[in-house]
Amino acid sequence: MSYQLIIPDSALCQKATQLVKELSPDFLFNHCGRTYHFGRLLGEREKLKVDLELFYIGAIMHDLGLTHACDRGCSFEQDGAKAAEEFLLSHRYPQEKLDIVREAIILHTMVEAESKRPEIALVHFGAGFDIGHFHIQDLPSERVQEILEAYPRLGFKKAFTEVLMKDASQKPGTLSDQLLQWGIEKMIVEAGFSE
Repeated sequence: MSYQLIIPDSALCQKATQLVKELSPDFLFNHCGRTYHFGRLLGEREKLKVDLELFYIGAIMHDLGLTHACDRGCSFEQDGAKAAEEFLLSHRYPQEKLDIVREAIILHTMVEAESKRPEIALVHFGAGFDIGHFHIQDLPSERVQEILEAYPRLGFKKAFTEVLMKDASQKPGTLSDQLLQWGIEKMIVEAGFSE
C-alpha cells in the first residue's frame, strides 16, 4: 500500500471510519475516503502544512447528512455537521478542533472554503475533485488509479445524483436542491471518471 493510502493512525480516526462505514452506503463511504486521499494529494502538491487527523475526520464525515441515520430534516451539510459534532463531543475532542470539522463539513460545497485553513479547504477540494468540479489531470494518474482501486466508485455518478435528487425533493430549498439548480448533475456526468 502506498503512503498516500494510509489514514492517520489514531483511535479517533478508526472510530470515525467505523461510524461512517456503518451508516453510509458503500458508494458514499468510498466517496468520503476518496475525498481525503484526493485532498491529501492536492495538499502535498501545494506543500501545505496540514493536521492530517483533523483533515481526515472532516473528510470522512463530510456527507453524514446524506445518510438516513443522520437526516434530521435540515439541509444535509447542517445535519452532517451536527452528527459529527455529537460524535466528537462524545470522544472529548477539543472544541477548537471540533469547530474546524464543523466548518469543513458546512462549507465543503462552497467556494468560500478555498480561502480557509488547509483542513477546511482540502475537504472542499477533495470532494470537488471526486465530484468532477476539478480536472482529473490535476493529479498524477498513477496516484488517482491507486485511490480508485482502494475506494471503487461503485456507480457513484448515478447513485450520488439519485441521493441528491431524493434529498432535494424531500427538502426543497436546501443545499441539495441548490446544487441541482446550479448544475451539479451535469458536472457529475461529465467528470473524468467512468462511473
